[in-house]
Amino acid sequence: MIAETVCSAVSAAGLGIAAITAYRKRFLAATRLAAYSLVPVGLVMTGVVGWLADTAFSMKAWVGFGVLGVAWLLFMTTRAVERRSGGTRKERKAAKAAQREAVAPAASAPSLGQGARPAAQAADRPKTAAAPKEDFSDIEAILKKHGI
Repeated sequence: MIAETVCSAVSAAGLGIAAITAYRKRFLAATRLAAYSLVPVGLVMTGVVGWLADTAFSMKAWVGFGVLGVAWLLFMTTRAVERRSGGTRKERKAAKAAQREAVAPAASAPSLGQGARPAAQAADRPKTAAAPKEDFSDIEAILKKHGI
């Protein structure tokens, strides 16, 4: 009963403020205020306020919220541990097997892959005079266009 009275008073006050705002020729703001003011009355008429009042003073409901909170906490903890450890058990086993295959057990130095080979081949190649010069004509044109 008190909740319904409070919601009605809030709606009436909001509608009064909306009327003053409309009087000042700010119709968009007045319409928005009227919409917000009608929400509490609508909640009372649909029974949401009564349900919330019954739920707020029910020990059974608060225990239920506590159980939901614990479930959410457990779920988030398992997600954090799963992300930190690299996924499921099957994914961790696959990653460990792939790591063993990546480096040979008798290797004395880690393999560098394909990244180091082109530089080594370029160093082994003899330099010839027929090597073409790099063409910077397009860069020069851009710099001249900007006056640099």
